[in-house]
Amino acid sequence: MNKNYNPKLIEQKLYKLWEEKKYFQTNIQKSSKKSFCIIMPPPNITGVLHMGHALQQTIMDILIRFNRMNGKNVLFQIGLDHAGIATQLLIEKKLLKKKKIQLKYNKKYFIKKTWEWVKKYQHKIFNQVKRLGHAIDWNRKKFTLDPNISEGVKKAFIILYDQGLIYKKKKIVNWDVCLKTVISDLEVKNKNVKTKMYYIKYFFSNKKYFINNKNYLVVATTRPETIFGDSAIGVNPKDIRYKNYIGLQVVVPIINRIIPIISDFEIEINKGTGCVKITPAHDFLDYKIGMRHNLPIIQIFSFDGNILKKLFIYSYSNTIENKYNSDIPLYFQKMNRFIARKKIIIYLKEHNFLDKVELLDSNVPYGERSNSIVEPMLTNQWFLKTSMFAKKSISIVKNKKIKFFPKKYKNMYLSWMENIQDWCISRQLWWGHRIPIWYDQNKKIYTGLNKLDVIKKYKLNKNCILKQEKDVLDTWFSSSLWTFLSLDWPKKKNLLKIFHPTNVIVSGFDIIFFWIARMIMLTTHIIKDKNRKSQIPFKNVYITGLIRDENGQKMSKSQGNIIDPIDLIDGISLEKLIEKRIKNIKNNEYKKKIIIKKINKLFPNGIQSFGADSLRFTCAALSTYSRSIFWDMNRLQGYRNFCNKLWHASRFVLLNKNIVYNKSKTKNILEILSLQDKWILSELQILIYNYKKSIKNYRFDHVSHLIYEFVWFKFCDWYLEISKIIIKLGTKKEKLHTQKMLMYILRKILKLLHPIIPFITEYIWTKIFIIKNNFNKKSLIDCKFPKFNLNYLDHKSMENMYIIQNFFKELRSIRNSMKIKYSKKITIFIKNSNLKFLLIIKNYKSFLKKIMYLNKIKIFKKTDKNKIKKFVIRKTSECELLISIKEFVNKDLELNIVLKKIKNCMSKIQFFNTKIINSNFLKHAPKEIIKKEKNKLSILKNNLKSLKNYKKLLLSI
Repeated sequence: MNKNYNPKLIEQKLYKLWEEKKYFQTNIQKSSKKSFCIIMPPPNITGVLHMGHALQQTIMDILIRFNRMNGKNVLFQIGLDHAGIATQLLIEKKLLKKKKIQLKYNKKYFIKKTWEWVKKYQHKIFNQVKRLGHAIDWNRKKFTLDPNISEGVKKAFIILYDQGLIYKKKKIVNWDVCLKTVISDLEVKNKNVKTKMYYIKYFFSNKKYFINNKNYLVVATTRPETIFGDSAIGVNPKDIRYKNYIGLQVVVPIINRIIPIISDFEIEINKGTGCVKITPAHDFLDYKIGMRHNLPIIQIFSFDGNILKKLFIYSYSNTIENKYNSDIPLYFQKMNRFIARKKIIIYLKEHNFLDKVELLDSNVPYGERSNSIVEPMLTNQWFLKTSMFAKKSISIVKNKKIKFFPKKYKNMYLSWMENIQDWCISRQLWWGHRIPIWYDQNKKIYTGLNKLDVIKKYKLNKNCILKQEKDVLDTWFSSSLWTFLSLDWPKKKNLLKIFHPTNVIVSGFDIIFFWIARMIMLTTHIIKDKNRKSQIPFKNVYITGLIRDENGQKMSKSQGNIIDPIDLIDGISLEKLIEKRIKNIKNNEYKKKIIIKKINKLFPNGIQSFGADSLRFTCAALSTYSRSIFWDMNRLQGYRNFCNKLWHASRFVLLNKNIVYNKSKTKNILEILSLQDKWILSELQILIYNYKKSIKNYRFDHVSHLIYEFVWFKFCDWYLEISKIIIKLGTKKEKLHTQKMLMYILRKILKLLHPIIPFITEYIWTKIFIIKNNFNKKSLIDCKFPKFNLNYLDHKSMENMYIIQNFFKELRSIRNSMKIKYSKKITIFIKNSNLKFLLIIKNYKSFLKKIMYLNKIKIFKKTDKNKIKKFVIRKTSECELLISIKEFVNKDLELNIVLKKIKNCMSKIQFFNTKIINSNFLKHAPKEIIKKEKNKLSILKNNLKSLKNYKKLLLSI
């Protein structure tokens, strides 16, 4: 091994070797071994991986490696998601940036460019995953638009449609006018923004009616641009102000439409004036109210958010109504909705319809991807009935067939499932799985994998004209089938039999509804076991927290605080880091300056190379049950230091290589154990037991802490240091035994650490067997994980070692305070000790003398009483420890030092005494300050007492 640890020299070479030797290839034949499978949540093809991916994938890989070492047949299945909306938005932006490409481009050109992107970024993402060291069967990588996956998606749709669970209907949905597609409620983010409330006069159609001496109602709205779609004015039936006006009619300004005044309990009395305009085609609550009162649904916007030429008027049975004049005033036709808002307000003001305008805070819905204001819109969409899925999905979780870790997310899941609505599964995009619905010339609907399949299925004429549905499926529809699609359903069933249901899904809390719940719903409905019982997609759900930056902010490109995992592994210069982080900050020089200033402060020299192992260890250590995970570069540096510590400890063990390796010899060394051997073996058993228990509960932070404490403090700081002394000062037999035990413990440590830090452990493992001249030794991932052995758990030895450690620390403290070199052997006396400690001294005297560099250990006797002033006395929990100071202390030098300290201490005491008796100070100073100053005085007095005692001791020499 090289003297210095350098992950750059080992990590990429090792992964290449693992791939060449096919260490990660899964046994696809039916195996007698127990199986363990994790389906990696497929990263979006829109870009490279971020720290959230690194965290979750590291957890998955730890589980895969751990279970493989515990003898299971494992599969870590990887794939990528086509990410319909996100990818289409990204590619369109890139196409529009290029001067050669006009604003209009055809579908064929768009699809071609998108596949070019997929090919490029697929390579980048997979390379990142390899750099993180994940044990993935690369022969099985998938993409959600692969032909076999697409066929599976179509098959699932057809099954659900043929069972009457999918239907098409005109409903009000969230419409993204920028993307020109429907989006789900979960893809809408409400932002609190400053907006205006407009108070508009709606005059009674019958001029004989008045309210507060006025012949109009004042209606409050934040969206005057929807005025052309008004079907009624609504009030709460309990609102005494308007009780007598319910059933009357008012005139809609500008278009002079006569509409009724209705009452509904969902209208808020204290909001605005208590009167609201009901626009069923452009507001979700209005749609519900309109349904209850059978109001006409009047659509006024086109799909790009402009005012229509003619109104589309519907009833709730979706037939077009001709009740009202469908013309919109020419001036407003084709006008953008926000320009229309301004123009309508000007018109209302000029014609005395505007009562007043108020500024207020309001929640405005924005599309998560496009960042444009979402428009509620009446459109024809495909829906999946969810009510029948919900009961079964709730029951499965309540009966603990699927468990959530942490448990709190179970309630979140159940709450959403109990209030679930039908799922809109269609999207108006080019990129995605085209819905396998076909229409003939009479608009009759057929389902099929392709046109030939439809003709065969329905026995149609071969020359019949069929047109496929243009809409594509919501990306989450294909994702919800992922656990079985990625295992080759529906064509091949072998992997499904071995690995399904999968063992655990690792995901973020933000997609419990998007993905986790939908996977449970669709998998339990579609996939059956050999007894025709519903199969669950996974047994456990482990929800991770969200990684935030050092200030607790969510990592995002727009904030310039994204950390690329590869930059932490390989390192990056300050210049390149700045360039990377401000890349997405456009037309905002002020924000760029702030980000550059922050980067300079956090990373003045850029980011050093930490290696994948350090990053993995940090990710595991930060994996608490908390909802937020705060990234800490100091923790990363700490685990880089740990890897370095392990490297040097291993190097020491390997340099002392007079070892016989065969198993019989290993058994022999475990039969003849010293105190330190029994202690370290006992600590090792406790570690193995708690390690496995923590893995079972998905407490990777606990696992990390346990192994860190054992390796750094127990093995390196104690057992290794003791071993160095034994190798240096012990007999030949002791030396040989110690070398063998060091190797035995190191091998156990490497196995325990391998799931977390695979590269460094594998490298050291290979070095062990190069020494042994065994070049064909299997990889660590195929070695057996250490087993808990009750026979090696010796509580008495642990207790004795704990006492010795405390004794050693006290002795070391005395050496430090008296400046006695560790190479200098001394004599110590034990006084007033308990029987147990005396027994330890008696049994392990030779051992203690070696590790503590002692000439003698003596029991203090009454005859030594006259010499007591010549000793430094230190009380420990077990005894009084006495060390003669005569031969180690320069009396004149020490006296000079102690006299100076006494003088300084007395001067400070005088200052604090004067301050505390000062009446002004006591009168005006806060109680906390007075208390603090008195504490300082008390500490100084105690110090003075100790210094005077030491002075007496020196004078007695």
